[in-house]
Amino acid sequence: MSSPFTDIANDQIRSLGERQLIKHIRDWLGECAPPSPFGMGDDTAVLKEPSQNLLTTDSLVFGRHFDASLPADIAGAKLLKRNLSDIAAMGGKPSVAVLAGFLPANTAISWLKQFVAGLHTCANEWDVAIVGGDLAQTDEFLGFNLTLNGHADRPLLRGAAKQDDLIWVTGELGGSIHNHHAHFQPRLKEGHYLASEIRIHSMIDVTDGLAKDLPTLLSRGLGAEIDLATLPLRGSIQKASDPLAAAFTDGEDYELLFTSSPDWEESLSHQKWDSIFETRLTCIGKVVTRKDSSSPMLDAKTHQPINYGEAYEHFR
Repeated sequence: MSSPFTDIANDQIRSLGERQLIKHIRDWLGECAPPSPFGMGDDTAVLKEPSQNLLTTDSLVFGRHFDASLPADIAGAKLLKRNLSDIAAMGGKPSVAVLAGFLPANTAISWLKQFVAGLHTCANEWDVAIVGGDLAQTDEFLGFNLTLNGHADRPLLRGAAKQDDLIWVTGELGGSIHNHHAHFQPRLKEGHYLASEIRIHSMIDVTDGLAKDLPTLLSRGLGAEIDLATLPLRGSIQKASDPLAAAFTDGEDYELLFTSSPDWEESLSHQKWDSIFETRLTCIGKVVTRKDSSSPMLDAKTHQPINYGEAYEHFR
């Protein structure tokens, strides 16, 4: 177990105070924290970015997104990777981030050091600079928020799928709670590659499940025919009582879901995929005219609406 809290007085962040704790965090981040004015030290960091800036933010809440069963360094990496997945879904590259921590005074210094170590390792891997942030004391709530800046030459948007587009997904779906939700790889390289191909029309990362995320790719009047037999199911759900329901509703897959023109399947860009990436790529259906206002997704075999329940939605 890896509890963020401790009863050992000299391991509590209250023993340091805010200024000393910020110094420690800067030291723990090492080369990921550039000097002022391009990092911590002033009221804001000075950024040098090309056009087509991207900006995203995500949170990590103790008791909601992780608990004491997850090692602190894995939790720190997950915070950044959640944001990286959003940048990947736009076909972009990440650049700089700011971190906010909401911490009770009995938060363990040793735990926080490991949390930042995981963040540091992940930031190094993806060339992200942590340029500033904020700390706030809470009574019991422990959570973090990270805002990530990036850039893209050609951002891929939701809602831009076209009639007759093919629907693709990377990796596997469902059962992420068993391990994948904390150990996934953000599909940044794959997303950037796809954005360079004009035949790719729309994209999203699957965080709330196909049932919620796939319809966001479809503009008004369009639906999706899904070949259920082709869905790439994660091994942890293949023997479940209803694995398709897991693929549609579990969420936290952090895979790329995108649409392409039909001829992309025969293009050189598609043919190169396997030689460039180890990531599995599966065509799961196509975009069609939506005949009524019922389910936006149809079973390609039976042409009946697909309804495996509701995907995750905050506050419901």
